[in-house]
Amino acid sequence: MSPYIIEAENITKRYGKRLVLDGVTFQVSAGECVGIVGANGCGKSTLLGILSGSHRMTAGRLSYAGVDPQRHTRRFSEMIGYVPQENPLMPQLSVLDNLKFWYCGSGRNLKQDLASGAPAAFGLAAYADMRVDRLSGGMKKRLSIACALAKNPPVLIMDEPGASLDLVCKEDIRNYLRQYLGMGGTVLITSHEEPELALCSRLLLLKNGKMMQIQEKLTSEALLRIIRQ
Repeated sequence: MSPYIIEAENITKRYGKRLVLDGVTFQVSAGECVGIVGANGCGKSTLLGILSGSHRMTAGRLSYAGVDPQRHTRRFSEMIGYVPQENPLMPQLSVLDNLKFWYCGSGRNLKQDLASGAPAAFGLAAYADMRVDRLSGGMKKRLSIACALAKNPPVLIMDEPGASLDLVCKEDIRNYLRQYLGMGGTVLITSHEEPELALCSRLLLLKNGKMMQIQEKLTSEALLRIIRQ
């Protein structure tokens, strides 16, 4: 059995003649927090979409603890929680109804989680009856993360979770990530936020469609120079 919980091999993505991902290969061990960095438009969101199953790759192989997402879709869906940049919420429904939708079939007790689980950690119980379209951006992001965790997945994939949020919300997200990692969870995150990247045990650079590992901890200035080179 592979020691890795995520294995991506030669992931390639084309949009017509445009090659966005060119043989991206990397592995992530269980319990790691791995950050993916790169300039805007380099393909980070496309890669995370493929890793989450919401986009199809042109070529390559992907597995989660030996599970092929294309052959075992149900098992795969239970293994990951995905938080895209755009909130995948139903705006006309309440916070509680959105949670009920994501919790459906999970086997988890939503009422209990509102008291002591991820929804509780993000303070959602106090907003349970409020419509999503009336929430602040920060509360929508908190709800999106709680929905992604509804099935208690061992892997959490996040696409710039702190973007455009206030400092309090960013800190709440980081605190929960520390808790999630402390419980043995695995995190794959794209970010331009130095405090979020500081949570990562290692960083991967996506540039010109290729993936490479950054070998050492860098200051934000040094990281910016590498991205711009």
